[in-house]
This record gives sequence, structure tokens and C-alpha cells, in this order.
Amino acid sequence: MYINGFLVPVPEGAKEQYREISEKFWEIAKDYGALSHVEAWEADIKDGQWTDFRKAVDLKEGEKVVFSWMTWPDKETADASEAKIMADERMKEWGDGSDMPFDGKRMVFGGFEPLMWKEA
Repeated sequence: MYINGFLVPVPEGAKEQYREISEKFWEIAKDYGALSHVEAWEADIKDGQWTDFRKAVDLKEGEKVVFSWMTWPDKETADASEAKIMADERMKEWGDGSDMPFDGKRMVFGGFEPLMWKEA
């Protein structure tokens, strides 16, 4: 398994618009091998002394942090899907991304290999 993780600053008033875009993106990603997708809206984030979720995305007044991850069977599938997803016709709906309900320049993202995965 492989995990793509994201932190995204989203204006509070754009919660539903962000959720709708995430739903549409999931439909594309799963067509290219994604196994699961979670979008979690900020509910209780503490301020850190040196760093924290808000500082990581340079959160502005009136924004919330979204913590998101997508799982893949393996890194190879995730890597191979990236170009395919970006080339998918459905992605054209968002144009150059300037109409997105978040500032993509402040998004934090990366790929992770699971260290431990437990489910009840």
C-alpha cells in the first residue's frame, strides 16, 4: 500500500464547494487505481509552539485546514496514475485551477509508505 497525503487551506465558506470537487476528483482517481480517499475538515487543531497544521499551510483568517489522504495499491500505481489523471478529460472542468476553492500554492503534499495500519 502507498498513501498520498495532503494539507489544504480552504476558506470556511467554501466547504461544500471543496467537498464537491473532492467527490469529482475521487471518481477520476479511482478509475486509475486509487483504493480509498478521505477528506477531513478541521475540527480541533491546537496551536504548536514551533509548528502546527495552520503554520504548515500559512493559514489565513477565515480559512480551515483540510487533512486528506488517498491510498493506492503501491507507489508504482500512484506514480503511474499522476500523469493519467492530469490528462483525463474530466480534469478540464477546472481549467488552470485558478477557480479552485483553495490556494494550491499553500497545499502541502507527499507520498508515504505505511509504517503501521490497524483497523478495528
